[in-house]
Amino acid sequence: MSLHLYDTATRSLRAFQPARSGTVSIYECGATVQGVPHIGHIRGAINFDVLRRWLAHDGTDVLHVRNVTDIDDKVLAKAAAAGRPWWEWAATHERVFLDAYESLGCLPASVSPRATGHVTQMVELMQRLIDAGHAYAADGDVYFSVASFPEYGALSGQKLDEVAQGESAATGKRDPRDFTLWKGAKPGEPSWPTPWGAGRPGWHLECSAMSTYYLGPEFDIHGGGLDLVFPHHENEQAQSRAAGDPFSRYWMHWSWVTMSGEKMSKSLGNVVSIPQMLTKARAVELRYYLVGPHYRSTIEYSDAALDEAVSAYGRIENFLQRVVQQTGSVEPGVLCADFTAAMDDDLATPAALAAVHSTVREGNVALDAGDQDAARGAAGSVRAMMDVLGLDPLSDKWSRSSTADNSMQQALDVLVGHLLEERQRARAERDFATADLLRDRLSKAGITVEDTPGGPKWSL
Repeated sequence: MSLHLYDTATRSLRAFQPARSGTVSIYECGATVQGVPHIGHIRGAINFDVLRRWLAHDGTDVLHVRNVTDIDDKVLAKAAAAGRPWWEWAATHERVFLDAYESLGCLPASVSPRATGHVTQMVELMQRLIDAGHAYAADGDVYFSVASFPEYGALSGQKLDEVAQGESAATGKRDPRDFTLWKGAKPGEPSWPTPWGAGRPGWHLECSAMSTYYLGPEFDIHGGGLDLVFPHHENEQAQSRAAGDPFSRYWMHWSWVTMSGEKMSKSLGNVVSIPQMLTKARAVELRYYLVGPHYRSTIEYSDAALDEAVSAYGRIENFLQRVVQQTGSVEPGVLCADFTAAMDDDLATPAALAAVHSTVREGNVALDAGDQDAARGAAGSVRAMMDVLGLDPLSDKWSRSSTADNSMQQALDVLVGHLLEERQRARAERDFATADLLRDRLSKAGITVEDTPGGPKWSL
């Protein structure tokens, strides 16, 4: 593979070499299903969807695990405030997340394991850590001993004497830097039995147990948002390697979506939910907006930036529609070299989309010159590139060519065709006032008319 990825652990761009030839294993830290997803949540899923599509485009088999944290302090608090059972609250919002992933064109994960379904694996991992002297039980809780693992801090760059886990004070901890693997049962909270007493999982423990259960003790890529590097991913790596597992070979982290310079967060109240966003733009246009910036770059959300993305996607969509109208159906072709180079360079989507738009411009020039073969070649390349990004306007997912849309298209063809004939007649009779009036009428309906050597062509 010529793909290079930025690895958080080494703080460098590394040539990507999977552990097993022909197969890539990915673990994506998924949602804590406490509420409705916002674009900051879904950006990460789209980033990994693009990664998966790029890996798979040449036939590589991708095993993609995206977990669901369905038991957590926030889930319990939100459910209690709403007067609903915690499991029902979690299941309801898990479905909302899945709907958001699907609506924005993310391929289904190979498996989406829930934390509550993997307590057996968590107990086994805790036992291994206790047996190795890296964990201990205290009053029903189980903690990881940070000082027992000399490599602690390797992923995030944290210095051991400066570590603060951000957990509430716990009387059973031997060292304030230690982190919780298992929380002892509390009145009114759900719990599961273990050798150290009933309780529920700690957040960090869940992902180590689930990733290794599905992908093995060593897998290729682990990723999540930039805010997960510490303590979540640092703690995952520490507990897994302390137990003897090589764990993840590469670490990928995407940056945030911000509003007014602040990371989108439910606690801050500066979120734009997916349902809310889909009143502002089509799902494919929102996906384009989130794919456009590099995954390691912060997106500062604004309506103006979204409008720019909508316009840019429209230029690609209109080009392909023009080619189909004038030359017939277009099949995906070959990727252009600039696009391939960009994607191999740490998924550089800004450069990849620049290659798409360059090809669109070349195709439009060819179409205007009557060179249909060149236009079809450009359109095929555009379809192939946009397919890798999950954005192909002519794909089954995003095409407007459903039965109902086809009927509307045929009706429009008849109506617009009649008006264009009238306009052509007026121009032939040098009645330019009528010709301009007809063109303005079409324009007000959102229809653009382009005069070409082969006659007028129209598009929405």
